[in-house]
Amino acid sequence: MRTSQWSAVALATGLVITLAACSPGGNGDGGETSGQELSILIGSSGDAETTAVTEAAEAWAADTGNTVEVVAANDLVQQLGQGFSGNNPPDLFYMPWDQFQTYAGQGFLEPYAEDLGNADEFLPALREQFTYDGQFYCAPKDFSTLALQIDTDAWEAAGLTDADVPTDWDGLAEVAGALTTGDTVGLGLGREYARIGAFMGQAGGGVYEDGEVTADSPENVEALDYLQGLVDAGSLAYPQDLEAGWSGEAFGLGRAAMVVEGPWINGAMANDFPDRSFISVELPAGPGGPSTFAFSNCWGIPAGSETLDASVDLVEYLTADDQQLAFAEAFGVIPSTESGSAAYAEQFADNAAFVAGVEYAQSPVAFAGSATAVADFNASLETQGLSDPAAVLGPFQENLQAAADEANG
Repeated sequence: MRTSQWSAVALATGLVITLAACSPGGNGDGGETSGQELSILIGSSGDAETTAVTEAAEAWAADTGNTVEVVAANDLVQQLGQGFSGNNPPDLFYMPWDQFQTYAGQGFLEPYAEDLGNADEFLPALREQFTYDGQFYCAPKDFSTLALQIDTDAWEAAGLTDADVPTDWDGLAEVAGALTTGDTVGLGLGREYARIGAFMGQAGGGVYEDGEVTADSPENVEALDYLQGLVDAGSLAYPQDLEAGWSGEAFGLGRAAMVVEGPWINGAMANDFPDRSFISVELPAGPGGPSTFAFSNCWGIPAGSETLDASVDLVEYLTADDQQLAFAEAFGVIPSTESGSAAYAEQFADNAAFVAGVEYAQSPVAFAGSATAVADFNASLETQGLSDPAAVLGPFQENLQAAADEANG
């Protein structure tokens, strides 16, 4: 996955209006587990993912006497909204983390997850991400966290060793400076909430906690001040400043010696920059401790589904550890269960940092209506930067508070 995890945000406001005008899915009893025809809508990262999901679904169908059709969406959020607005949603679908609260809050999702045989095996942070009003709704299909990628050739050229891998903000600033040369900046970072928000968490901040909006907190100001200090020192730059579409491209081109990204960077480097040697380590802790973001999709089922039992059976099949590890082998995702992620960390030792991060990961803000406030915040970061935290955090606080007031009635 090369684009920002917030790529669907711009559609969110229109989606709310669309969904409000339609009714939930079918109203059958969903009691049959064989002889069903299931449609599955996924947001695929490429041919490898589409093929793997299709083969897994077809294997389940052959074993259970059902048939399946897997469709890889061109635009998952848009096509999912169209399916619900036309009262013809897919039987099973990827439910993006940033859309979950909107769908669950309007009654469009079946809250089936607590009844799964493996319900207690999912990582706690992921259960929380797909819990609404105290109810665990849908099974996380996999997950990713953010980590720090280090160009090992640049690292060695700067005379750095394993002992220099940064574990706190001071260490990160030091190595970012050491790695900065005339052609390469020490650290590349996406200028957006989905990256900068991780540093807010490391400062002990965040933007929404226990129903309270805290976007303009002193901790968040401290995080922006820290990052701006790296910019002023010349050791941090954004992809646009490096003539790159995203941090991974800047990294692959050698224009940034370190970047903050998720495990999707592995596939991007293998495909586009196979000669780039790098390692992934946990993000350094800030004054508030370690923090990262956990991103996930869940397997959504429409409320009142006529194929409920068959769909739930398929979800249990797709989220079993052996199948999730097969997906990990095919297209790089990390299993969403405790035992599956532990096996992944052992099998894919180079990605252990991403698994470790889930222990202290925050879920990005995702309540209904928050996407618009985040999009506005991202836009202000693009135009104003981080040099005046109050100028960007103040409006973010106001917009997010207005969205929270509306969401909470």
